[in-house]
Amino acid sequence: EDTAEAGPPLLLLGGRGSGKTALLFAAALEAAGEGRGPVLFLTRRPLQSLPRGTGAALDPLRLQKIRFQYPPSTRELLQLLCSAHEARGPAPSLLLLDGLEEYLGEDPGPQDPAHLAAQLLDTAAYFSHQTGTGQGCGLIVALQTQEEGVSGDGLPVSLLQRYFPAQCWLQAETPGPGQRSLRACLDPGGLGPREEWCVAFRPNGEMTITPWPAQAGDPSLDKGSSSGGQP
Repeated sequence: EDTAEAGPPLLLLGGRGSGKTALLFAAALEAAGEGRGPVLFLTRRPLQSLPRGTGAALDPLRLQKIRFQYPPSTRELLQLLCSAHEARGPAPSLLLLDGLEEYLGEDPGPQDPAHLAAQLLDTAAYFSHQTGTGQGCGLIVALQTQEEGVSGDGLPVSLLQRYFPAQCWLQAETPGPGQRSLRACLDPGGLGPREEWCVAFRPNGEMTITPWPAQAGDPSLDKGSSSGGQP
């Protein structure tokens, strides 16, 4: 976003290959260019490759402000979050977690998702306190949801929605010639109207975001958002 003030914590939801990691990285680059604090990007394993971009998008100065950390287990992720107050240097302006499902998959107990979600919120709140009034630290967590027709109980999406009332659902669309396209449905959790956007990635990696064209009888992503991502 263009404003310096952090928005509400956001849960980014979508199936495999729906563009969650690409959007997280785009958010990291955007925040890194706002002249505020660094960005903390948490994921279980290193990215295989950085999304391509042009101009300022992959400016080395922006990349230097993104701190990648790779906690390999839920225990180490919680330890990292709990020790956030011990870190030196400026507090992050944005906290990102990619692949939440990989950490939740270690222990299906109902208390584990709640505890981890609460710790993420507490850490972002601590960073917000450190950054000063009127700015705050944003929080975006990406979770892979089950696809239609996949058996199993799935992940506790409904439980996580209590901690992240603002959610963005992603759905891969049939790409046009030479580009990749995503449909994003943003529900800000009562803080504004629901919006739908088309996110397109061109061959050179440039990302464009335009409003999704309204069509009569379009079911949109209501099914996914109302069912909590469960098949």
